Amino acid sequence: MTGIVAEGLRNSMDRASWIRDMFTEGARLKAEHGEENVSDLSLGNPILEPPEAVLEALRKLVNDPAPGSHRYIPNAGLPEVRQYIAESLEAGTSLPYTAEHIIVTCGAGGALNVALKALLDPGDEVVTLCPYFVEYDFYAANHGGKLIRAETGDDFQIDLEALEAAITPRTRAVIVNSPNNPTGVIYPEESLRAMGELLRAASGKHGRPIVLIADEPYRNLVFDGLTVPWIPPLYAHTLLVTSHSKDLGLAGERIGYLAVSPHLSEAALFCGAAVMANRILGFVNAPALFQRLLPMVAGASVDVRYYQNLRDRLLKPLREMGYRVVTPQGAFYLFPKSPIPDDVAFVRAAQNERLLVVPGSGFGRPGHFRISFSVTPEVVDRALPAFEKVFQQVGG
Repeated sequence: MTGIVAEGLRNSMDRASWIRDMFTEGARLKAEHGEENVSDLSLGNPILEPPEAVLEALRKLVNDPAPGSHRYIPNAGLPEVRQYIAESLEAGTSLPYTAEHIIVTCGAGGALNVALKALLDPGDEVVTLCPYFVEYDFYAANHGGKLIRAETGDDFQIDLEALEAAITPRTRAVIVNSPNNPTGVIYPEESLRAMGELLRAASGKHGRPIVLIADEPYRNLVFDGLTVPWIPPLYAHTLLVTSHSKDLGLAGERIGYLAVSPHLSEAALFCGAAVMANRILGFVNAPALFQRLLPMVAGASVDVRYYQNLRDRLLKPLREMGYRVVTPQGAFYLFPKSPIPDDVAFVRAAQNERLLVVPGSGFGRPGHFRISFSVTPEVVDRALPAFEKVFQQVGG
């Protein structure tokens, strides 16, 4: 007799078991030693509270007595909110976005699933740059697809030869995440432009457009005065996916959007398919309250200096200890090279010092580990001696 759980989902659960094991061990350490005695740098959970402008707008919306505020709304989102997003994108990209090109979604994760549901037939392939956000594997499988990894260089920048080698006649989409989780790197415009040229050639060769999905929830969390290049002007077949989980501190409210390039082949047809996918995946529409919030808080953001200061608080000491780490340009992660090849063994050694980090194997890059610095300065300061002790034990 077969089990009750679908085989595909059971396989996904097995592949994700390292995540469950890590968090189980973290919970055990906190219960045994007290949370204040454990340095938990494992979770990518935004720590900064929403800006005051967001809280004030929420108070106004909640106290608005207008009838119908909490009824069903259009599946693609409120027209005035979609228009606001389209105008913002047009200002940034100089492309003629309209409200019809926008689907407001339940966060970036919802937008990615909507996009892949609209794109993929069983057996289609989705290429992503490695290392990558762990959920991409499961999102692709969720819609009958297969995730293919294209390795990046030692600096985690795009390797065009590796990308070209990963593309086959079954390639339907490429996902690019910049600033990147887990590395924090930003892909420069010249690399993205070259990627666009490669995808145009591959699309022509294989007889159908390869869609580039720009996953950008960290676009506004960048350091050192840098900016993130806009991808849609560089490649016509681009879908932009983002959320306000990080820049507005609203991760639990699930508000984001999918923006379809006005130059996408059959853009109107794809938008219709994405709206249908939004419905049948059960999202129906993104939360109405937070849709109405967005135009009211244009320009608001958490204080990115907080994350940059924490990055700097970690980066120099870790390098002085002997860790090799690429400087993150955005997001709130470090992705150092493990001092031993077995990153899982390193993570277990760190747990012995009540230090929680994530093995790089889960992100497709063994021999590394991820640090989230979305924590308080006190947690960082408490973690540094543990990092030094573990390095001396396993790599010194």
